[in-house]
Amino acid sequence: MKACKRVFLIVLDSFGIGAEPDAAEFGDGDVNTLRTIAASPAYATPHLAQLGLFNIDGVGCGAPVSAPLGAFARLRELSRGKDTTTGHWEIAGIVSERPMPTYPDGFPPEVIARLEQAFGRKVLCNKPYSGTQVIHDYGREQKETGGLIVYTSADSVLQIAAHEDDVPVEQLYEYCRMARRIMQGEHGVGRVIARPYVGTWPNYTRTPRRHDFSLDPTGDTVLDALARKGLATIGVGKISDIFAGRSVSRTLGINKDNRDGMEKTLALQDEEFTGLAFVNLVDFDMAYGHRRDIEGYARAATEFDAQLGTFLSRMREDDVLMITADHGCDPGAPGTDHTREYVPLLVYGSGIRQGANLGTYPTFAMIGATIADIFGADLKTKGESLLPRLVREEA
Repeated sequence: MKACKRVFLIVLDSFGIGAEPDAAEFGDGDVNTLRTIAASPAYATPHLAQLGLFNIDGVGCGAPVSAPLGAFARLRELSRGKDTTTGHWEIAGIVSERPMPTYPDGFPPEVIARLEQAFGRKVLCNKPYSGTQVIHDYGREQKETGGLIVYTSADSVLQIAAHEDDVPVEQLYEYCRMARRIMQGEHGVGRVIARPYVGTWPNYTRTPRRHDFSLDPTGDTVLDALARKGLATIGVGKISDIFAGRSVSRTLGINKDNRDGMEKTLALQDEEFTGLAFVNLVDFDMAYGHRRDIEGYARAATEFDAQLGTFLSRMREDDVLMITADHGCDPGAPGTDHTREYVPLLVYGSGIRQGANLGTYPTFAMIGATIADIFGADLKTKGESLLPRLVREEA
């Protein structure tokens, strides 16, 4: 293969492509995020299609193209989870054999007591809740009591919400750091999330100053492998938060929205670096999947595809693009939870075989293993490199 200088790995957060065989164990039926949104009149992704999205085995929707520009595969999640942290860690090389703890009935009294003691403030709510609904329902009480709204979801998370006028953002971050130190071991949730908001009841709105405080990764990642070789590891969006900042040489911060994330990624194309740009586009999941907004999700995919066209036109000879997802969040499914789904893998570059159907593989960790192989970095993972099957014969 021609020497690769830069890999751009874009994670379309929750862009699943069909139920995994064990979906029922995770409470899911015949889910398929892509199939649901592709049926919307608002959906149009010609560039994803041309790369081979609808040629992937078992995708179950759309029209395959006769001559895909990229190589493509379907990846199954091996970890016991269907959340952001578990999915991204597996992409990077870590297979989580035990699910992270969740709290469908709220956090136990002993945890709340420790949190209140650390905060010096009352804890409000302590239930699984929608993030927009919880500030509507508890915002006035938060204002009156000076308490902190603590809630969870179907994911392994502890979220803390407070009005920015009552709790300055940096102070909210400090409360989250306190909670992160408490939520270890048995109660080691994947993420503690700061959720600042502004406004007056009933018109509260969450601000973009959200911040995630993740567990330290429990094993070797492709970020670690590249860092050991002194290569760049640039995070766009939530990447630094998801990996607790470990082996991220530079972060461009949380995205205002998907468009902002892609604009940052397009700007990186003008920079000189050798290594990985790891990008997360969370709006698919946060703004549309969880809210079961089919039309919004479809429009977001269409908007991304337009920016993808610009990205493809600006790629260099020594660039490789990978597009994947971390789980599903079918907006047509019951409830508001993530869905246990296969994810796509699309790979494109001047040295990548066009139209190569790589089939189905048992772990997202194939991605981390492949990136490590591209750069000749040593990564300990259950994934295997796809590079031998990706390289053009003439390359």
